[in-house]
Amino acid sequence: MKKIIFTEKSPAPIGPYNQAVLKGNTLYTSGQIAINPANGELVTSNIEDETKQVMENMKAVLKAAGMAFENVVKSTIFIMNMGDFGKINAVYGSYFDEKTAPARETVQVAALPKNVNIEISMIAIL
Repeated sequence: MKKIIFTEKSPAPIGPYNQAVLKGNTLYTSGQIAINPANGELVTSNIEDETKQVMENMKAVLKAAGMAFENVVKSTIFIMNMGDFGKINAVYGSYFDEKTAPARETVQVAALPKNVNIEISMIAIL
């Protein structure tokens, strides 16, 4: 049986999906964008702040499932501009120990929800 994970410390879903689903010992997160859950506003002042908000939202979802970034085995990063890769990578990398960082792909896309610049999803295992 699957368990739905929800926390008010991360933005509520804006469609027919959940923040994350736990099945057995594996957590599948939905993509997070840079919505500040405290006020519902998008954080798009710069790509570093936007990436940090996404990672903080993801941190809250992982915590709600009793996990942390150490549990993440796979990340997917969708970005609007591959030219931002270095800046995104610097912020993203600050949340992981490089020696045990998860597998990952980064894909440039044509558009993202709410016209954001970045969206990240993760898979984590207890």
